[in-house]
Amino acid sequence: MNREQLKATIQPFREAGYSGGLTALHDAIDKVFLPSALLQLAFPFETLADTTALKNVYSDLYAAIPDLERRDTIVMAGTNSDGSEWVGCCGYYCGSFEADWLDIPATGHMVAMRFHEFYRIIDGQVSELQALWDIPEVMMQAKSWPMSPSLGREWHVPGPATQDGLAIVNHSEEHANQSATTVLDMCNALGNYASGGVAAMRLNDYWHKRCSWYGPAGIGTARTIQNFRNWHQIPFLNGLPDRVGDAAKGYLLGDGNYVGFTAWPGMHMSVSGDGWLGIAPSGQKITMRSLDFWRCEGNLIRENWVLVDILHVYHQLGVDVFQRLREFNKARR
Repeated sequence: MNREQLKATIQPFREAGYSGGLTALHDAIDKVFLPSALLQLAFPFETLADTTALKNVYSDLYAAIPDLERRDTIVMAGTNSDGSEWVGCCGYYCGSFEADWLDIPATGHMVAMRFHEFYRIIDGQVSELQALWDIPEVMMQAKSWPMSPSLGREWHVPGPATQDGLAIVNHSEEHANQSATTVLDMCNALGNYASGGVAAMRLNDYWHKRCSWYGPAGIGTARTIQNFRNWHQIPFLNGLPDRVGDAAKGYLLGDGNYVGFTAWPGMHMSVSGDGWLGIAPSGQKITMRSLDFWRCEGNLIRENWVLVDILHVYHQLGVDVFQRLREFNKARR
């Protein structure tokens, strides 16, 4: 299938999420997803038993946000080096937060929750879903934050500066391949830190001097290479110095100036050194799910949208974030 055909496969699901309501969304799940699809969501949902379980997840979300809208900012597609075909979607769910969800207290106000979702397509249907929802972002907007403060800027993360994430232009297959190669080379260079330090990562060779790095709630956004290092990379490497990520074990897609990457998980490491996100350095080994989108300008990365399953990280370390949330919010009525 070509890229437009791949994107069309999930179009009924996307349209139902925007304007169709819960019943239409359930119908779209039946149409778009294979009954045997592998469905992997962020903690606490984890791997779902079947599409009925996926419907139940959305039913609960609609119960909390009755006017729920799906708003995509990037929809891209491509073929990984192993021949698998994927569609990647970046955006956010939004609506009026009218009832508690996952013990996060309702606000009666507009709420937004970022999503990064990757769909593997086989014979015109979704055979696998890897998806992260920024649930901590909802906690933050409900003023019920139970974790450490962010180092980066917390705000409503924007879509692409070029506003073309839903109308991606592929000038040629080489165009898409060049974008993917830029990101792959950058990721490989990051792996040189352990042996060669900061210089070995060659950040200036891959990142635009005015780059924007849009991290998840709990980490935040950073602007420019130096501030990306200040507010994310330096604390990340100090706290997780033995981290190992291998792009070859995930799925890398190029589409025009856009690149997407998904893996479940994509990294493994030990929490040591100075600790990370205020977490004590216990030496605990963990895995990390990180689903990413990049926008390139020429041979440089100008924007990078990143979601990390932070709740899953805390869970592996024995911290029940939802219990802490309940403790913090006992006095709320």
